[in-house]
Amino acid sequence: MKNGFFLLLMGLLLIASCGSCKKENARQPDETYNPVVLPENFSAPTNLTNTYFPAPIGKKYVYEAQTEDGLVRIEEQRLPNTRQVLGIECVVVNFKEWVNGTLVENANDWYAQDNNGNVWYMGEEVDNFNSSGTIVNHNGSWEAGVDGAKPGLIMPVTAQVGMAYRQEYYFGQAEDEAEVIAVGLTVSTPYGTFDNCIKTREWTALEPDVNEFKFFAPGIGLVKVIDVNTNEEENLTAIED
Repeated sequence: MKNGFFLLLMGLLLIASCGSCKKENARQPDETYNPVVLPENFSAPTNLTNTYFPAPIGKKYVYEAQTEDGLVRIEEQRLPNTRQVLGIECVVVNFKEWVNGTLVENANDWYAQDNNGNVWYMGEEVDNFNSSGTIVNHNGSWEAGVDGAKPGLIMPVTAQVGMAYRQEYYFGQAEDEAEVIAVGLTVSTPYGTFDNCIKTREWTALEPDVNEFKFFAPGIGLVKVIDVNTNEEENLTAIED
């Protein structure tokens, strides 16, 4: 009985010890990330002059990808309305994604350009759908200044190799990051071939397996996405008026 009690006690101590290790290793919010985003630094926030993120009003960008889940179609289109975030007027870009013809996501993203030409990501409203067309949740939604969420840099005015930045920050919900890994590239898509493109790598701590290369063309914006793990490509196929 004494030996049994001793083993039981040691087991409890090991469980308690492992529990404390998990707590110590648990992710914590990044308190060092505090971007300075003030209204006075955004004199014309909806005038997107950044050549790698133009988002012209009305034009619809169409992307397609053949994945293991089937044919993915994505449409992005800047809307005529705006949204106030942190006292800054933001453009609204609608994002829709279909898989095999079924709508799976409909989101409105909010962006603003500062006086230096950097484009900031200020938040988004997300509707996620099931196969029957019913909204199942709003996962991925966030707004800078609400519940600790902070804006991120979606496109720097001057992309330099090695430049790394947060694109969004809502701890545990939205934590995309990016790094510029190449500039001056030529990239081909079904829509056309583009020179002087930049290449970024994007990842998130929330999904360690997610790792993408993105390619941006001057005067156009995003033209290609490559999944680093599967080599599946998402390509710009059309720009519609």
